[in-house]
Amino acid sequence: MKKLFALLIGAYLLAAVGVEAGEKKANPVNVPAGINHSGYDRLLKKYVDEKGLVAYGAWAKNPKDLAALDSYLKEFSTGGANAEGNEKAASLINAYNASTMQWILRNYPTESIWSLQHSFDAKRHRIGGREVSLNDIEKGTLVPQLGYKAHAVLVCAARSCPPLRRGAYTTGELDGQIDNAYIRWLSRSDLNEYHPNKNAVKVSSLFKWYKKDFDKAGGTPKILARYAPAADRAFLRKPGYEVKFKSYNWGLNDQGGHGRLYTAPQLLLDKLSKNS
Repeated sequence: MKKLFALLIGAYLLAAVGVEAGEKKANPVNVPAGINHSGYDRLLKKYVDEKGLVAYGAWAKNPKDLAALDSYLKEFSTGGANAEGNEKAASLINAYNASTMQWILRNYPTESIWSLQHSFDAKRHRIGGREVSLNDIEKGTLVPQLGYKAHAVLVCAARSCPPLRRGAYTTGELDGQIDNAYIRWLSRSDLNEYHPNKNAVKVSSLFKWYKKDFDKAGGTPKILARYAPAADRAFLRKPGYEVKFKSYNWGLNDQGGHGRLYTAPQLLLDKLSKNS
């Protein structure tokens, strides 16, 4: 009984800090130049709604579109000339989000990405001639390259994630697309709340988990004042308001019923049994 209690406490602490604890070291990832994102763009427009939720059920029943996603991701698998700059960033953002959806579709139905075995640290995605993990793409490559900007565009299949974009990220438009992703994310009242009458905000736990990245860009208040809804920006430019953090809903970002009832106790059990 004492051992079980200790394991549950450990799982609780793991959940409390989000996805940071217990991770393997993330390595940098190279991505081939010249990847065509048009097929992926079509799939996003077909299966992602305005809230960023995915029609996994319909997609899983369409062999042609499942094959189209697989074919798109195979473009990343080879070596050769490497992309650089915004081309590299756009391709790896797309690779992260597409690989996450492929992983969900291969295991659908599921209630959460945490219900699956080692979703983030297993090296099961072939990019640039070698097997990499989602953490390699995010923490080993995109965060070092993009800093805080990466956190608005990477979607790990959770309801509290920033909304998935209904289109592929592209080299020439990447900077504006990241700005739009922030504006869209911070305007969602279910994901971020602003309370001038209480001199407080309650924002996504991503701002807590990745505080160092936001601090390098001037801090969370500066980011909020730049991207939050226009009506709240005057308040957010004033110093001294309290910053609180919303609980993170790791339920699947499914247009259907899966993930809607995913609970914090189940998250603890999944982290303990599937990811330890």
